[in-house]
Amino acid sequence: MTTPEHSDTHHSPASLTAALEERNALRADVYLLLARLVREAPNAELLDFLSTLEPDDENSALKRHWASLSLAAHHAHPGTLHDVHFGLLVGVIQGQLVPYASWYLTGSLMEMPLVALRHDLKHLGFERAAHVKEPEDHFSAMCEVMAMLIESHAEAQAVFFKRHLSPWALRFMRDLAQVEDPFYASVGALGEAFLSREDNQLQSDPDAQVVTFSPTPTKLSEGTRHSEGDTHS
Repeated sequence: MTTPEHSDTHHSPASLTAALEERNALRADVYLLLARLVREAPNAELLDFLSTLEPDDENSALKRHWASLSLAAHHAHPGTLHDVHFGLLVGVIQGQLVPYASWYLTGSLMEMPLVALRHDLKHLGFERAAHVKEPEDHFSAMCEVMAMLIESHAEAQAVFFKRHLSPWALRFMRDLAQVEDPFYASVGALGEAFLSREDNQLQSDPDAQVVTFSPTPTKLSEGTRHSEGDTHS
């Protein structure tokens, strides 16, 4: 019998690979959830799903935030959240918060951060879908790109995160965590905690220091599934 203190030192390569695959699948799911909740208000089905979450996360801070989101979803109403979402993140001209990299980094829309992002997206094999009108530096679009890079095992995910999400997305999530609505405040708190962990882990990745964007990314150019929004390969 393997004793507990030695159990972590005898994992087979297959079990380690499976654990990594599971972790990456969960990471991609969180990016897609954050993208969905920032882009549009949750419907009744999504609220029901969130209200029944029983997170099993080794990170206690994240586990607390999942629990808060679940509780907020249980007490939320889709119609109310539709109005809250519009006021917070859309608005007649703009919402209370403006979920674009250019806005957070320069104070204006359609600025150099968008130009740099478009350059890197082109090299990664992404382009904006024809029906999408919003710029690519929307928070949700960038989260969807991260999810697809994770799912395709693209090494460029660390570089993409550091160049295009790390400089501003944590601040955006922190601002969202300060709003009055308990549901969207819990989304912001979860997003801030998750992106902070991503930042720490991707920054410490020794391979991330030498990764460069490939003009012809093999995995993505072979076809990734369409996300519910801004980009496709």
